[in-house]
Amino acid sequence: MPFRVTLTSLRPAPRSQFNQKRVGRGQGSGYGGTSGRGHKGQKARSGNGKPKAGFEGGQTSFIKRIPKRGFTNQTARTWAPINLDRLQSWINQGRLSSTPTTPITARELLLSGCVHNAHDGIKLLSTGASELRSAVHVIASRASKAAIKAIEEKGGSVFCKHYNELALRDCLKGNTQRLNAAPTRKTDILWYTKWENRGYLSPEAVVKMPPSLMEDRWKVLSQQLNRYRDQEYKLKSKPQRR
Repeated sequence: MPFRVTLTSLRPAPRSQFNQKRVGRGQGSGYGGTSGRGHKGQKARSGNGKPKAGFEGGQTSFIKRIPKRGFTNQTARTWAPINLDRLQSWINQGRLSSTPTTPITARELLLSGCVHNAHDGIKLLSTGASELRSAVHVIASRASKAAIKAIEEKGGSVFCKHYNELALRDCLKGNTQRLNAAPTRKTDILWYTKWENRGYLSPEAVVKMPPSLMEDRWKVLSQQLNRYRDQEYKLKSKPQRR
């Protein structure tokens, strides 16, 4: 007859439970008196008996003795480089394709295996420009001027678009519910408002970009962020010394 499991027959697994260790309750248990801590010393005290990691008893710790050089740039970005010969190789294999209305983005590059990590964005480089044969249409985060020239000579197009961390994640996952953030740092604003960089907020890009890729707010952002070019500033004259 098979064993029937009921509430009265349930038991913990063998050796899965142990009695609580009770210290300071007499010498018969072996943990009376000093409760297993030994006689005196730093580790026998109540409270914080353990020093922090790296503490060497009061002498200057090793981490303080070694020299420190340089600094960590908090605003640095790591781009995922894409060479033109690699891009052409993926097109020849049929793993990538593009049209003016459906350009290659970071999502297609990642899904096709052309890059294994998008990092902070995709950057087009001109290495292997002589191997480029197809008209490629790409939207990347950055692109070198030589890569832009090589692609446009073959009838392709390049536009550089700003992605913050959240916008890049949405691009890679194909989410389109949220609006992409506009650049806020001065260096990013100057980069993406210049046509020589093929920035998507430059006045020329607003005109030349296909309407299916253009968002209405980009036109407004382009006007607002490029307004400083036409403004005149009056410099304060220095007071003359008597």
